[in-house]
Amino acid sequence: MSSRTPSRPLGTVTRGTTNPNRLRRMDRWIVAALGRELRRSDDPVAVDLGYGAAPWTAVELLGRLRTVRADAEVVGVEIDPERVARGRAYERPGLHFAHGGFEVPLPGPGARAPVLIRAANVLRQYEEAEVAAVWERLCARLAPGGLLVEGTCDEIGRRHVWVALGPAGPRTVTFATRLGSLDRPSDLAERLPKALIHRNVPGEAVHAFLSDFDRAWAASAPYGALGARQRWIRSARLLATDWPLTDGPARWRQGELTVRWEALAPR
Repeated sequence: MSSRTPSRPLGTVTRGTTNPNRLRRMDRWIVAALGRELRRSDDPVAVDLGYGAAPWTAVELLGRLRTVRADAEVVGVEIDPERVARGRAYERPGLHFAHGGFEVPLPGPGARAPVLIRAANVLRQYEEAEVAAVWERLCARLAPGGLLVEGTCDEIGRRHVWVALGPAGPRTVTFATRLGSLDRPSDLAERLPKALIHRNVPGEAVHAFLSDFDRAWAASAPYGALGARQRWIRSARLLATDWPLTDGPARWRQGELTVRWEALAPR
């Protein structure tokens, strides 16, 4: 990607819907997955890309990253100048807001590269054919060892699905939910990120995965007497016999499950 900053921000304005703690499940996963890289980074800067009409998610991300690295920095990037102006009322040391889009401008000297770009509920309004180019552009902005986390959640953060990508491309897909609100795992299909949501049809891997997850959930129904958490953990154990899960009980207990990207990638 060219080092020249585009004259206009790249992308289009999103709806801007946001609520406090909407991204808490994603943030919790990020802290666990990125902790090592964040601790050893020479420039521990993260980007909340497309944070929306209010800056809550950027404020919360800073607080969560600083449980790992006390000097972590968050830059909220928005393509809507009015949203940037509102965000700047919340600026403080380590928290900044910038006008931009997929070019990901960062304040400060030199060509800074973020250790994290979080893009939640941003690509949902784009066409599926546009996703790969956006992913490539954003991954090119990452520091070595950095992560792009791109996905979708509901309005109050009960259900999330996101893809984690490194500089070389997509790595994993994570499903996360408030277990008490879940009827069956395929309820999460409505929150699949843009790269997968139109692929939840017979013949596609993500459809097969969710179908197997529902079957594992049904087979684990007796564990529901011990609570939804135990039923989820048992379902994950059953799934792991056929699908390349990358996590284990410590994450499953949080209502999460992560699978390798190539197992679910569109055919």
